[in-house]
Amino acid sequence: MITLLIVLQFIIVVIICIAVLLQKSSNIGLGAYSGSNESLFGAKGPAGFLAKFTFIMGILLIANTISLGYLYNKANKDSLAEKIQTQSNTTIPSAPANSIAPSAPQLPSDINLSK
Repeated sequence: MITLLIVLQFIIVVIICIAVLLQKSSNIGLGAYSGSNESLFGAKGPAGFLAKFTFIMGILLIANTISLGYLYNKANKDSLAEKIQTQSNTTIPSAPANSIAPSAPQLPSDINLSK
């Protein structure tokens, strides 16, 4: 199901790109090639139709993106942090037998600690 929605996502994106490129802009752009279709789409030409079509395709793209996110999160409940295996070191290294640890320094007995 997720694969089908991903393919649908790519198709919708390509259709939106084509629809946006066909619309008239201030520099005319690729919209100049659609001048012969005025009788098919009405007196205003394809401008109204392409705007509505782009809007509908945009809503389909958003709905498809939300459904893809929901299904992907539902299918993969485990996060990457939960998949990390930690190795616990149960053995504690022991000190070498022939080394003697230094003792802590001792305070002189004549110091008054009541201050």
